[in-house]
Amino acid sequence: MESVRRLPRLTFGADGIAQGARPLPTEVAVALSFNGSTQAVMMATPADLADFAYGFALTEGIATPDQIESVETVETPKGIDVQIWLRADAEDRLKARRRTMAGPVGCGLCGLDSIEQAVRPVAHVPPSTFRMTPEQVNAAVSALTAQQPLHDITRAAHCAAFWTPSGILWSREDVGRHNALDKLVGHLVRNNRPQGAVILTSRVSIDMVQKIATLGAPILIAVSAPTATAVDLADEAGITLIALARSDRFEVFTHSDRLTKAAHVR
Repeated sequence: MESVRRLPRLTFGADGIAQGARPLPTEVAVALSFNGSTQAVMMATPADLADFAYGFALTEGIATPDQIESVETVETPKGIDVQIWLRADAEDRLKARRRTMAGPVGCGLCGLDSIEQAVRPVAHVPPSTFRMTPEQVNAAVSALTAQQPLHDITRAAHCAAFWTPSGILWSREDVGRHNALDKLVGHLVRNNRPQGAVILTSRVSIDMVQKIATLGAPILIAVSAPTATAVDLADEAGITLIALARSDRFEVFTHSDRLTKAAHVR
């Protein structure tokens, strides 16, 4: 299924009215079904859906990567069914994290069964020697521009990327910011993720911090601002939260000790 469609439109401007077409991202109903039961329906860009399955399962507390036996994508007349089959030892966790939801792309906590699930205890990032210099943060933000082909075409997509001292290794785009992050997380856990920083084009909310804490990334860099609660949660999780980042400036809200003059990673 294509991720971009060209649709006719009229342009109104100083030079009058012009006919033409504009490429726009496709928004498709994607069902995430675990062991034959649909747990979530998200409106998403129909790309990198295996990554989406692995990332969603991990960041939503449903299953770890080693508990996923297979992933199959099935197109239906009205959307896509991503069928994830789990080992038997993941059944209890699956039931505990049950969702019955039709999730809009801007909602990362829609349809949870309880307040306790929405504000569940956050994972703590394990200790590491990963550090970044301010110059590397600026360079990472600058490099993000080249990682957004869908956004370049449509101007309507979010991006989540993964940076290491070698540069940005991987990125994923989607019409939904949560979906883009889940797709990136899924790719990372399927490919023996190294130590690095996650970069987001979106604002940072509590659910985005929860997902990154589950991944275990020590540094989060965002182009937009965080919520106050997200800052509190990042501090609790041990995440260095950098936001309002541009190629020449940024603001650090938590755990600034990971910014050093001489970055190193082991």
